[in-house]
Amino acid sequence: MDSKKITVLVDHDSWILPYAEKLVGQLQDLGHATTLARRVEEVQQGWINFMLGCTRIVREDILTKNEHNLVVHESDLPKGRGFAPIAWQILAGKREISVCLIEAAKEVDSGDIFIRDKISLSGDELCSEWRHLQGTKTIELCMRFMCEFVSLKPMKQLGTPEYFPRRRPSDSELDPDKSIRDQFNLLRIVDNERYPAFFEINGTRYYISINKVLIDQ
Repeated sequence: MDSKKITVLVDHDSWILPYAEKLVGQLQDLGHATTLARRVEEVQQGWINFMLGCTRIVREDILTKNEHNLVVHESDLPKGRGFAPIAWQILAGKREISVCLIEAAKEVDSGDIFIRDKISLSGDELCSEWRHLQGTKTIELCMRFMCEFVSLKPMKQLGTPEYFPRRRPSDSELDPDKSIRDQFNLLRIVDNERYPAFFEINGTRYYISINKVLIDQ
C-alpha cells in the first residue's frame, strides 16, 4: 500500500479522542503520514480526512482538501440522521445498532455509504461501555476502508430520511414516580460528568450517578 497523507479530525474535547489517537497510530504503523487535527483549519491536503465525532459543519473549502471526507454514523441510514444516534436507540430499547461509514456531504449524514456494519449490545451496558464499543467499531471501519477501498462501491442512501434531535441536559431527567427498571435505559445513556441523571421533588433537584458493580456469584 502506497504511503498517503491522512488527517483524523476531532473538532472538540470529545470522549472519542483516545480512539482517534489510536487510529492515528495504526495508520502511521501502515506507513501513512497521518496527523490528528483539533480544528478544521488544521486539516491537511491529502487523501482522506476521517471526521470523528465532529459537531460543526465543515466548510466546502476544507472538504476539497482531500479526496474523501469520511464520517462514522451509528444508525440505519437514512433513518436516524442527526445527533446522539446510539443514545436515542438505546433509549428505545434497541440492542442491534447499525453503523455506517459515509462520505461527508452538505446535508448532514446524507452522504454515500461505503460500509455497513453493526454493534451488538447485551442490554446492560452503561455509557462508558457502549462508548467503548462505538470507539472500537469506529477504528475498525476506518481501517477496513484503508484495506478494502479498491473494492468498495459507495451506495446512495435510499428511503425517507428520519432525524434524531440534539440531546440536552434536560433529557437526563428521571421521573421519581416511575421505577428504576422502567427508566434503566435512560440511566444507561447518561454521562455522570457532563449530563448526569437527575430528578426534582418539592422544588429541589437531585443528581444521581450510576456505576456498574459486579457481584460475585
